[in-house]
Amino acid sequence: MILNLNACLYAIAVVVAVCNGTPTLTAELDYGTFEGSHSARYNLSYWQKIPFAAPPVGQNRFRGPQPPIPITNGTYNSTQAFDMCPQRTVNGSEDCLYLGLYSRPWTTGQPLRPVVVVFYGGGFIQGSAYFSIPPSGYPVLNVSDSNDFIFVYTNYRVNAFGLLPGKEIAEDPTSDLNPGLLDQHAALQWTHKYISQFGGDSSNVTIWGQSAGGGSVVAQVIAQNGKTSPPLFSKALASSPFWPKTYKYNAPQAQVLYDSLANLTGCSGPNSLQCLKSVDVQAIRNASLVISGSHVYNTSSYSWSPVIDGTFLTQSLSSATARGQVNIDYGFGMYNLHEGENFIPPGFQHAASSGSPPFNSSVISLTAWLKGYLPGLSDRDRMRVLSLYPAQGSAEGLPNYNTTYIRAGLIFRDTVLACPAYWMAGAAQKKSFLGEYTISPAKHASDTIYWNQVNDIQKTDTFTYQGYAGAFASFFQTGDPNAHKLTNSSVPGVPELDSGEQFLVSSDGFSGISIAQLAQRCDYWRSVAHKIPI
Repeated sequence: MILNLNACLYAIAVVVAVCNGTPTLTAELDYGTFEGSHSARYNLSYWQKIPFAAPPVGQNRFRGPQPPIPITNGTYNSTQAFDMCPQRTVNGSEDCLYLGLYSRPWTTGQPLRPVVVVFYGGGFIQGSAYFSIPPSGYPVLNVSDSNDFIFVYTNYRVNAFGLLPGKEIAEDPTSDLNPGLLDQHAALQWTHKYISQFGGDSSNVTIWGQSAGGGSVVAQVIAQNGKTSPPLFSKALASSPFWPKTYKYNAPQAQVLYDSLANLTGCSGPNSLQCLKSVDVQAIRNASLVISGSHVYNTSSYSWSPVIDGTFLTQSLSSATARGQVNIDYGFGMYNLHEGENFIPPGFQHAASSGSPPFNSSVISLTAWLKGYLPGLSDRDRMRVLSLYPAQGSAEGLPNYNTTYIRAGLIFRDTVLACPAYWMAGAAQKKSFLGEYTISPAKHASDTIYWNQVNDIQKTDTFTYQGYAGAFASFFQTGDPNAHKLTNSSVPGVPELDSGEQFLVSSDGFSGISIAQLAQRCDYWRSVAHKIPI
């Protein structure tokens, strides 16, 4: 079930008052009045907590988001913390469907600004949208006065609460598949209806995320066969998009997750779903963690991920992007050179077997891992994989390698992170851009140091900060990472994918580099995507 905010939400106004010289911001919406605040130090107006949907509790557990409950007891304090959605063993609350937003100060009558809606990462098992001041993403806004946009950070349900598959969910009239993705969609609908009252331009919206947040971007880009109506965004930046296998909701690999959750919570039987809707949140939390932990380094590096549900997600990423059935005009994908190594068995680094399950640096061990990680491939397919990623080879930004660890890392990187970034960006209707971050250690999330939180490196390495975060800011503002380029004309910008090159971020600066090798590998993965499936 997809929440239709068009039918139930109508924005009214934002009132800006001045009390004792300090701006006080009050947003008057049809379901409540929300008071924000202003940071003089960072020159930001912000609302940290706004409910965009009702708490998904009771019969609404595993259901798509429902309209927010009206605020009838006065002005709502939106400068307070909110809890993450349930995750891990003790964290989070089911009352979690809140979002926050911030921007440079704005008053009614001034021009509307572009909007960036951000989805957090965390492997689809954890994460939170709550921000303190200075907020996440602030280095991108702060990199230049040439750009001026609003950031919206939204919570969404994760793990079993947000991604429980199974035929029981599909057949229940008060449950929905992929409710975590529907949370994101509802936040986008909220933004479409309300953001102009905060100074945002609803016709100029970018979605952005890193890791599972980038995977969330991918999901929204291919949602509804690329025909979301009305359009909720036109630009997408997927930073290291974590896009693991996407099975149909009732495939054996998906159904076993439902059955396992029911068994671990004591809910197995003919009334399993009603039991799961009433069992204590802690029971599901514990079971969800057991399930995700049981699949690391074998058939999947985490279990909870989107499924093909037939309504919101109707086809795989490889299929949708090949057909150009996407919701974006402008696409930008990023990946990191060595980020696949975060997700593979560490035993690949050593001659002697180590870890649980044990692996070592031998070809036999690598082949055994491939059989577990990609069981749908034939022996012939696996031989082709090993030839595309030889024992002594190279990769973009990596002239040569000769270790099993790097070899396996590249295989995982391309199937789950790099090729999804490449495919999503390349399917954009107007302009496409792709980039690779190679500054050591270039592991998963290494690049966030330049754009996520305020830190010293943004002052000590202003060249990389301005060239990298500046490209993001320009893309958010215009759809072109070069339009408001901050480095001088002698420094290469971000090439369009049509040129056959990608943007390389290295310790030596910025350059363009051929995508031929990545394209060859990703073309192969697309040819066998139905066997994985991705």
